[in-house]
Amino acid sequence: MDSREKAIYRVTLIGTAVNALLIVLKFLAGIFGRSSAMVADAVHSLSDFITDVVVLVFVKIAGKPRDRSHEYGHGKFETLATLIIGLILIVAGGGLMLNGVEHVLRSLSGQALERPTFLALAIALVSVISKEWLYRFTVSRGQALNSQAVMANAWHHRSDAISSGGTLLGIAGAMFLGPRWRILDPVAAIVVSAFIIKSGYDIMKPCIAELLEASLPEEQEKEILRIVGAVPGIKNVHNLRTRRVGNDIAIDLHAKMDGNMTLSEAHAKATAAENALHDSFGRGAMINIHMEPLSD
Repeated sequence: MDSREKAIYRVTLIGTAVNALLIVLKFLAGIFGRSSAMVADAVHSLSDFITDVVVLVFVKIAGKPRDRSHEYGHGKFETLATLIIGLILIVAGGGLMLNGVEHVLRSLSGQALERPTFLALAIALVSVISKEWLYRFTVSRGQALNSQAVMANAWHHRSDAISSGGTLLGIAGAMFLGPRWRILDPVAAIVVSAFIIKSGYDIMKPCIAELLEASLPEEQEKEILRIVGAVPGIKNVHNLRTRRVGNDIAIDLHAKMDGNMTLSEAHAKATAAENALHDSFGRGAMINIHMEPLSD
């Protein structure tokens, strides 16, 4: 296990430990604190716990070196893990929304909702503070490690902090504004669930594009053409094709050079172009340059 993989494991394990504790506290607070929103929030924390396990499993696979069955490496396993996290977010958000709608309909039909207790309010506050800290810690490590999966997990922590914030407001309103305002508890859950679903969609969108072999953004492709075209002796760059492979990129292009060059000279210029691209896009970039002679 390399240092990057160890660092990803370490930050994910910290999140897993916090989530495990919050799951227990939220379920207890929801049951004994008479808050359906807190129970729903506990389910959301459970989804966080599941995504931590997904990251731990898939990052280990993604860190494996290239082999005969995966000659481009295993980077897309991390992309798949990120996609699963986004999907879990959408499912969790949908579950929270359905739960909230059910309680709102019960209230509107005249059924009295129970008043939450201070236990539910206190645990909601603890959850907001701990999850926001966990988000800031995880996102900083995800940026440093250049890990899509860790970044996705960080945003999952932020979505849980938002969920707990909405739960906190709903519980407070239901407790202090009187019996007819107890509907605020499930209403808050519905509003928060919409944000959770949106977060899941935002996480899944780039993963789907990568798995469907989408090209890099136009600005990056222009930068690739500029870098290769700036190498002395390379006169024309064309037939550029790009894609992402996990956290790395793959670049295929054709470069025209003087046909009177020796093979060694042309190879040296192609190598210079590769080194320049590695300097800009990382040593893990997979680059294939096809050399062509200039037309007469």
